[in-house]
Amino acid sequence: MRRLSSTVVVVAGERAAEVISGLVGLHNVRAITRGERTPAEMTDVVTRASATYVLHDADPLAEVGEAWTGFFDGTTPVGGLEVAVEAAVGALRAERLVLPDYYIVLDPDGLTPTRRHWWLGVLAGAAPTRVVPSPASAGAVKETLRGLSAGRWWPADVEGWLRGLPRQVPDRVGLPGATA
Repeated sequence: MRRLSSTVVVVAGERAAEVISGLVGLHNVRAITRGERTPAEMTDVVTRASATYVLHDADPLAEVGEAWTGFFDGTTPVGGLEVAVEAAVGALRAERLVLPDYYIVLDPDGLTPTRRHWWLGVLAGAAPTRVVPSPASAGAVKETLRGLSAGRWWPADVEGWLRGLPRQVPDRVGLPGATA
């Protein structure tokens, strides 16, 4: 799986595009909003960007997160999570998607419980220092960038981790014996 020379940060949340727009012009930061670009087009833009930090709002695991949330909330059709996982695995393998170094999750307290567990349970459980909550403002995200700490990256076996997501149960993620 490809890693870039810039530190890539996905800003996630309802106000992500607005917050990222407020960060344009910061020294050593390239702030990019997805707009109408496809995920593959965004990957191309992000991989060509050169700055210490590249911030964007195109979560490469967005469909997986939606499907995981729907799987446990009972709103995704049977097999929907598995389809989303296999699509992500294929796109990551083909380098049409690139995992970010960090996720900054805007206002996680305002999310539904299952969605909050996706961000702060499943993703944070896979890479604890790589998922950071923040208030939804450009100033708060700027401060969050200053405080990002190093830690393990995503699991070495990303494909196996993704395929194991149906066993990552909300309210139990990260606990011993917490698989379904």
